[in-house]
Parts: sequence; C-alpha cells; structure tokens
Amino acid sequence: MELKKTSPQDKQGAGLRLFGSTSRTRILCFLYEHAGESFYQREIVFETGLSLRPAQRELSNLVELGIVEKKETKNRVYYGINIESPFFKPLGQICELVSD
Repeated sequence: MELKKTSPQDKQGAGLRLFGSTSRTRILCFLYEHAGESFYQREIVFETGLSLRPAQRELSNLVELGIVEKKETKNRVYYGINIESPFFKPLGQICELVSD
C-alpha cells in the first residue's frame, strides 16, 4: 500500500478537523513541544501567532479538560502541558502528524 504525501496545508486541515480549532491545534502542539516548561498567555500568543481572545478561550477549555495545567503566582498565570494527563502521549503522536 502506498502512503499519500501530505502538504503543510493538508496537515493544518487535519489538525483543524481533528481538534475543531486551529487555535487549539497550535496551542496543544506548542505546549507539547515544550513539555515541562510553563508560559504566560502573552508568550503563548506570540509563539503561536494567535490573537489574545482565541488563546484565552482555548487555554480555559484545555485547563477544564485537564490537558493543560494552570499555575498562578503573585501577578502572573502560567500554562503548561499536563504530562500526567492520559491524553499526553496520544497528543504527541497527533502533533507529529499535523505539524510542519
């Protein structure tokens, strides 16, 4: 059986269809690639190229699902991928498929 080659556009479309949101795909894959690190919202916005509001919405959803951890300090809120989540390993495999 011959494997079909996929273009970057096909990969982005697959992420959109799978996760339902380009914002969610970018955030999940970014945080997965930096597992063990924490970022504040503005860093995630900058690194993913998203606008603030969509990033806030998706981070909130992902925290509720337990996929992303939220850590609050005195005046900052940090987000990182939850490596204890049952979704952690499958997300890595998915991100490898949908990333450029």
